Amino acid sequence: MSTLYLAALLVAITGMVVLDRRFGLFFWRDARRAAIVLIVGLVFFLAWDLCGVGLGIFFRGETDFMTGLLVAPEIPVEEVFFLTLLCYLTMNAFGAACSILDRRRS
Repeated sequence: MSTLYLAALLVAITGMVVLDRRFGLFFWRDARRAAIVLIVGLVFFLAWDLCGVGLGIFFRGETDFMTGLLVAPEIPVEEVFFLTLLCYLTMNAFGAACSILDRRRS
């Protein structure tokens, strides 16, 4: 049970990859640019989380569904995968919106 949340996040990220590949939304348009955007977004949100933890705003909740592994104080490993999913979802949504707008202009 302790890896259920992480497994769910990995399934969701895999879904994002499949959608990206199928419709050429972001990574399959320009992999270099997409990697840079993903890393910058991930670093930004991790810094945001660290600031929130440092200010006493964010706390790690205890649950049986998480591994219990931490990458920083109060930052579970699942948070990195969640933020990756969040960034990838946003990138795919942006790519889809651009595709739809391009088709409408044509």
